Amino acid sequence: MNTAFMLMAQYNGLAIIPIEKVCADYFTHLTPEMFLRKVFSGQIKPPATRLEHSQKSAKGIHLTDFALYLDLQRESAKKECQQINKPLKANQ
Repeated sequence: MNTAFMLMAQYNGLAIIPIEKVCADYFTHLTPEMFLRKVFSGQIKPPATRLEHSQKSAKGIHLTDFALYLDLQRESAKKECQQINKPLKANQ
């Protein structure tokens, strides 16, 4: 499965996904303002894209950046799960 293709289907082919939609679908615990604070402080990794050089311009996340972020989060979760579920070696 390709995450970017799934996102294209979910967001009807948008290249830039609006912050409001990203929050509503994936970061329901954050407001768009809090999400942007976390992005700009580096706590959340995918870069926010401004559609103009204005502070008030629409902001979004590029689809490929978001797909990469989701894939990296998945890999991190898989690694953590494997570490937690390692069989214990018997002492000999």
